[in-house]
Amino acid sequence: MINQRLLIAALQNGLPLVSHPYAEIARQINSTEQEVIDHIATMQQQGDIKRMGIVVRHRKLGYTANAMVVWDIADEQVDELGACFGQFDFVTLSYRRPRHLPDWPYNLFCMIHGQDRDDVLNNLQLMINSCNVEHIKYSVLFSKRCFKQRGAIYINEKSIKESA
Repeated sequence: MINQRLLIAALQNGLPLVSHPYAEIARQINSTEQEVIDHIATMQQQGDIKRMGIVVRHRKLGYTANAMVVWDIADEQVDELGACFGQFDFVTLSYRRPRHLPDWPYNLFCMIHGQDRDDVLNNLQLMINSCNVEHIKYSVLFSKRCFKQRGAIYINEKSIKESA
């Protein structure tokens, strides 16, 4: 029987960068590779894990200009335009958020990465033209600093060590 707390604690740190990451996690939690794979699949089917993704450190790859573009889109068009924005390789996030009127009318956010500000603005113009949103109000918010990027923490590793 797999220890789900140990599995979650191992997964929240990201997959090990080895040829068989699930086997490595299994070794860490005293299980088998197949049990780890099966348990992850079960947690996904039950909705306990909604998604697994990758955290890309864009600056290390030379993408030093990053901008969150916020859009004031008619609610009935958000899904359609969010999908349109999300088709571009340079868009890494595209998601809906509630408006906070009267000060914040924006309800669709997308992150654009580029090698410099001109690159980001050129990519934004490509999105605007391709998705036919020339008439929609938006604002470009360039990042001024880089924060630590990581996935969510669900289980405190200290509590795992203390209970072992």
